[in-house]
Amino acid sequence: MHQSQIVLYLSLLIALGAVVLSDQETYQQPSATSPEDILSKLRMKEAPNISRDIVKQLLPKAPPLQQLLDQYDVLGDDNRDVVMEDDDEHATTETIMMMATEPESIVQVDDEPKCCFFSFTQKFQASRIVRAQLWVHLRPAVEATTVFLQIARLMPVTEGNRHIRIRSLKIDVNAGTSSWQSIDVKQVLAVWLRQPETNWGIEINAFDSRGNDLAVTSPEPGEEGLQPFMEVKISENPKRARRDMGLDCDENSPESRCCRYPLTVDFEDFGWDWIIAPKRYKANYCSGECEYMHLQKYPHTHLVNKANPRGTAGPCCTPTKMSPINMLYFNRKEQIIYGKIPSMVVDRCGCS
Repeated sequence: MHQSQIVLYLSLLIALGAVVLSDQETYQQPSATSPEDILSKLRMKEAPNISRDIVKQLLPKAPPLQQLLDQYDVLGDDNRDVVMEDDDEHATTETIMMMATEPESIVQVDDEPKCCFFSFTQKFQASRIVRAQLWVHLRPAVEATTVFLQIARLMPVTEGNRHIRIRSLKIDVNAGTSSWQSIDVKQVLAVWLRQPETNWGIEINAFDSRGNDLAVTSPEPGEEGLQPFMEVKISENPKRARRDMGLDCDENSPESRCCRYPLTVDFEDFGWDWIIAPKRYKANYCSGECEYMHLQKYPHTHLVNKANPRGTAGPCCTPTKMSPINMLYFNRKEQIIYGKIPSMVVDRCGCS
């Protein structure tokens, strides 16, 4: 929803009598509804150039992503945790999903292997890693068989040995059934973060008893969303707080004092297809009269107005507590980020 649309929406509420303005009142549209403010919280100067069609191609059809999406379906907006608003003004990352890309030619022989390389930003390298899983999709086997999933680190061809086997997994599969498999790669990731120059990528194979490689590394037509990806969990220690909503109203409320009103922000109205979930959320806003000592955040405000009533404009109805939302989105490197975006929801309104 664009700012002009929000203002129009608020104007309609005022016209309907839900909000009456006077010299000592105001309404506050949460700044989080501004596209510029949201991008700033995400440490972006401009929105990623990712269309809806590209999103469909990039989204992995895998269990960890579906679990995150299911959280939005089950929890919705009302069951999110409230976090004390003394964090940063920027998003804090909890999970990163990185799609595999083609390794550099220095590790390839006859243009092979085509997969897989994962790049890491400087900010990511400084983060605390809790878990790192490599997800690989296996094509259906012709018959029930045992598959050996092998992961090997790639080395430059000039150094002789091109591979250093790091992990292997024995998997029993049924005939005609495809599946996602995950392997712990936390130790490998730790080495790459300490020594980025050793990150040349990995090679993935999953051979069945017939010698067929069932691993999807270079997706063929119809296999979109099945490419390998890495899921990395980063530690997060928010301070919990009890939910305190303050005085709540709606468009039919006769309340004229400072109050919190509902307002829904729709990211699709911004044209932001790169936000995976939520597509919309309840931002809320503050509006109403501020009589002296009504919901005033600081006693100082009341005393100043009593001592010099002509020299002040009076207290304003404004957010006194805001909380974050969890968001699943693409960054400009086409990595999937699951993070906490601060100051996106007005939890409580007051006069200050």
